[in-house]
Amino acid sequence: MSATAHQLHGEPASEEGELTDGFHLLIDALKLNGLNTIYNVPGIPITDLGRYAQAQGMRVISFRHEQHAGYAASVAGFLTKKPGVCMTVSAPGFLNGLTAVANATTNCWPMILISGSSEREIVDLAQGDYEEMDQLAIARPFCKAAYRLNHAEDIGIAVARAIRSAVSGRPGGVYLDIPGAMLGQVMKAAEGEKTLVKVIDPAPRTRPSEEAVARAIDVMKTAERPLIVIGKGAAYDQSDDVIRELVETTGYPFLPMSMAKGILPDTHPQCAAAARSLVLKESDCVIMMGARINWLLSHGKGKQWGEPGSKRFIQIDIDPEEMDSNVEIAAPLVGDVGSCARALLDGMKGTDIAPPKEWLDAVNSKATANMEKMSARLQNNNDPMDYHAALGVLKQAITDRPDTILVNEGANTLDMARSIINIHKPRHRIDVGTWGVMGIGMGAAIAAAVETGQQVLAVEGDSAFGFCGMEVETICRYNLPVCIVIFNNNGIYRGDGENWGGGDDPATTVFVKDARYDKMMEAFGGKGVWAKNPDELRQAVEEALSSGVPTLINAAIDPAAGKESGNIGNLNPSSVVAQARYPQAKKI
Repeated sequence: MSATAHQLHGEPASEEGELTDGFHLLIDALKLNGLNTIYNVPGIPITDLGRYAQAQGMRVISFRHEQHAGYAASVAGFLTKKPGVCMTVSAPGFLNGLTAVANATTNCWPMILISGSSEREIVDLAQGDYEEMDQLAIARPFCKAAYRLNHAEDIGIAVARAIRSAVSGRPGGVYLDIPGAMLGQVMKAAEGEKTLVKVIDPAPRTRPSEEAVARAIDVMKTAERPLIVIGKGAAYDQSDDVIRELVETTGYPFLPMSMAKGILPDTHPQCAAAARSLVLKESDCVIMMGARINWLLSHGKGKQWGEPGSKRFIQIDIDPEEMDSNVEIAAPLVGDVGSCARALLDGMKGTDIAPPKEWLDAVNSKATANMEKMSARLQNNNDPMDYHAALGVLKQAITDRPDTILVNEGANTLDMARSIINIHKPRHRIDVGTWGVMGIGMGAAIAAAVETGQQVLAVEGDSAFGFCGMEVETICRYNLPVCIVIFNNNGIYRGDGENWGGGDDPATTVFVKDARYDKMMEAFGGKGVWAKNPDELRQAVEEALSSGVPTLINAAIDPAAGKESGNIGNLNPSSVVAQARYPQAKKI
């Protein structure tokens, strides 16, 4: 048991024995279950909770905005398989954190959002309390589970339920509602200790049935042009060795989704990332391994996937409801990725499953041609830089230091980096995930540095950085080994937009020209660099990754280098009327 409430508050011991309170029971419950880091923004009524947690040996990382503390907690969950903990104040702070917990649930990352709140009797009568809000009701639609604590003696079981809900089955976000008065409730320390619960095996491995495995093997036996698609669910599962064994035993080409890059290195001979269009269109058997067939894969339909009905899918997912969500799944395998991969390996014994040489040659030929074509573009020395020149520098930096964790967000910055920068180790690329949320960068970078101790390289579009830029102060305050590279092209998508109305206001997608983000970093004691060409960028990145000093590199990118909406311009609706009325629209 931790130091008791009366000791910390300077109060005399009770004649009936030592006392504890809700503050310390909550801290004890988290620590008992190995949750030793809290990402938060202090304020009423949870300020003292953060102080007490720090006094009890927990690491408390205080942010400038709750949304980014929440993003950090969710990324911590992805990296560790334990729920990341975010703590916020009531009402507005809770709502800021709610965006992050909803994003965690969408991405299937375990996270617990703990928010202070008003007392129920006041909220229920709408009597106008400080930051009054029915937070539990608001949270429920956006997270996997939500609970309210009214009595200190229930803290242990509530934390246990939150942990189990967050990590079991398909992981997700959980909300714990903490009325301020509950934290101050006092009870005997010995009795309080009895209420704590250590969670046992909250996410047991789940092996698919023998019939399901046999069905999948039958589909694999008939494949002429097989493909494995590896998703971030496989990265989360941390069954890296068995995944690699399955890929190499089958000999199938594999396509990693962005956050699955590195489970097998992007330089692996079976990696088909550089032949993405070919393998998606021409494959006839696709094993989905911890990857959902959602918008990121065009829902498994359309020209990208070839003729309708030309493919048979084997899908590995922990959630049976995911099957048949967009296309028919010929062989569903319900279970965790590691157990399903092991079951397939066992089922393959004594069978002759190997892709035809003609298919492998076609994939390798296409991938080699595309990589050779890209290589020349990455080596240009344009001034100002284009995206390819800058990304060529960063690709080499990651190759030289493969332990570096890459955080990446933006439009063009994200889309191009995803296909250009090779990742060599699992869970070493973090980006915007399933929702494509902008502003995750600084929270993700902080969590990666805190949870792993590794050097982090955060590659940001200037627009994406605008959502979270103030957290550079947090990076400097905790002296984290984070190097931020901002691709500054003076705007969203492109920095050379026009005001279609011809007025004095700048175009809606244009920012202040040549903004000095590097000076912002210097203001907080970090190092700022303005890099105007590839050589300057290369030198600045090398120095930052070698030193571990918090650094922001403001990389000047040609304002005309980008394109509208990166690679998802099809999601940006237009119309015949707009095309006819605004000639500028045709140039985008």
